[in-house]
Amino acid sequence: MSFWRKISPSRAVRDFAHEFMRPTPYRWPIIGASALATFTIFSVMWQEEAVGPPPRPEITYITTFAPGRSDKEIAASNLANQKVQDKLAAEQAERDERVKGIYRTLGRISGMDVDKIERDAEAERAAEARAEAQQQAELRGRSVATE
Repeated sequence: MSFWRKISPSRAVRDFAHEFMRPTPYRWPIIGASALATFTIFSVMWQEEAVGPPPRPEITYITTFAPGRSDKEIAASNLANQKVQDKLAAEQAERDERVKGIYRTLGRISGMDVDKIERDAEAERAAEARAEAQQQAELRGRSVATE
């Protein structure tokens, strides 16, 4: 006998009516509590007014360049900016070298072999650069081989 043979909608309705008609002392309080819980849940859901996603924000683009610049103006602007960047990089390199000089002096005063430390550091940087170049060459070799 299969499970679905025991299920019948008409039999379920008759069973519900039979149980509902039985005299029980807690029927009305249980029905009231059930109705109150249902009403409370639906009233909370009713007050939520989430209709959908919020509208997309309006974007205002701010540009510092004139919209109709010519290619010559763009090139001149890029050249001026590059000169400023080169000047800043040179100043930073000068500051870095000054700091290195301070640390070299401090190392010599402390009794360290600063020249040996610099040679070791330079050798380590060179080895890292070679390893990076080797890795890049291998990656290029694989990408060329797979294409």
